Amino acid sequence: MSHHVEGMKPLLDLLAAGIPIAGIITLEPDLLAKRSGAAAYEEIAALHGLALHRIRNVNNPDSLALLERLHLDVLFVIGWSQILRKDALSLVKVGCFGAHASLLPANRGSAPINWALIKGEKQTGNTLIKLSVEVDGGDIVAQRAFDITPFDNVATLYDKVGRSNSEMLLELAQELVSGQPVQSTPQVDDGSPPLPRRRPEHGQIDWHQPATAVYDFIRALTRPYPGAFSFIAGKRYFVWRSALLPMDAALAPAGTILGPVVSDDDTGCGIAVACQRGAIVLHEIERDDGTQFTGQSLATEGLSGKWSEGEPCLD
Repeated sequence: MSHHVEGMKPLLDLLAAGIPIAGIITLEPDLLAKRSGAAAYEEIAALHGLALHRIRNVNNPDSLALLERLHLDVLFVIGWSQILRKDALSLVKVGCFGAHASLLPANRGSAPINWALIKGEKQTGNTLIKLSVEVDGGDIVAQRAFDITPFDNVATLYDKVGRSNSEMLLELAQELVSGQPVQSTPQVDDGSPPLPRRRPEHGQIDWHQPATAVYDFIRALTRPYPGAFSFIAGKRYFVWRSALLPMDAALAPAGTILGPVVSDDDTGCGIAVACQRGAIVLHEIERDDGTQFTGQSLATEGLSGKWSEGEPCLD
C-alpha cells in the first residue's frame, strides 16, 4: 500500500527477490494529484501482472471490504498518509507493517524528513514497525540510521530512506516466507510531541534567519515537494536550489539581493541574497507563471531589491 515515491524502490526490490505480492493498493487519481511526492504505480502493476486497487480512504467500508476479499497474510504500508484504524488492521492475518522515516520514537508525526532538515539535524533514519492503533507507536521491527550531510536535500534523503526500506522489508519478508516469527521491541515514548503537518503555504522563506537555516529550509522543501518561496516586485518565486556561503556576518538587511553571481560554469551562476547572518546563492528559481531561471539566465535576469516578508496581492 503506497501513494508516495518512498514505496517504489522497496516494491521493485521485493518483486526482484521473488517475494509473492498479491497486489498494489494506492489512492484514486484525484487524491493522488493533491499529494506531495506522489507516485503512479500503474506501470509497475502492468509490467508484473499485479492487480492495482485504487481507494479513497483505507478505513472506508469499500476499502475494508477489499481487504477482506484479498485475505492478506501481510500488508506493507510504505508512504501512506492515512492512519489505519482497528478494523483495517484486524483484516490482515499476520499484521500490517509500515516504515516511518525517523529513528522512532524521535520525530513521530508528519513529514519527518522535511522536519529533520528544517531543524538542522545531522542524523536521521528509518524505522520499520508493526502498525498499531497508536500513530507511529507500534513495536519496532528494525531500524537504520544515516547521516544528513550538507550536500543532502529531501530527495537524496528519501533515496536513503528507500534503500533502508528495501533492506528492512526484504529481511522481514524472507523471515515471514520461511515461517520465522516476527521479532520486535516495544517503543518507549520519549514524551516529545508529534511533528505538525506541513502544507504548501508553510513554505515561505524567513530571511531573518541565519543563512544556514535558510539553506536547510530550501533543501527541505525542494522537489518532489511544493518548494520554498518568497516574493519580490509583487510576484512569487519558488526556490529549488541554493548554496550556502561560508560567512557569518550581516552583509545587508535580511532578504536583500546582493547581486549576480557569475561563473564560466553555468551551474555556478545565480544571485546572492543576504540573511540575518551570512548569505546564500540562489541557483534555480521559478516564477508563479512557470518561468524558470537557472545559471546565467538567473544571474542576468536583473532581479534586485528585497524579498518581501509578507504575501502581497498577486495579479
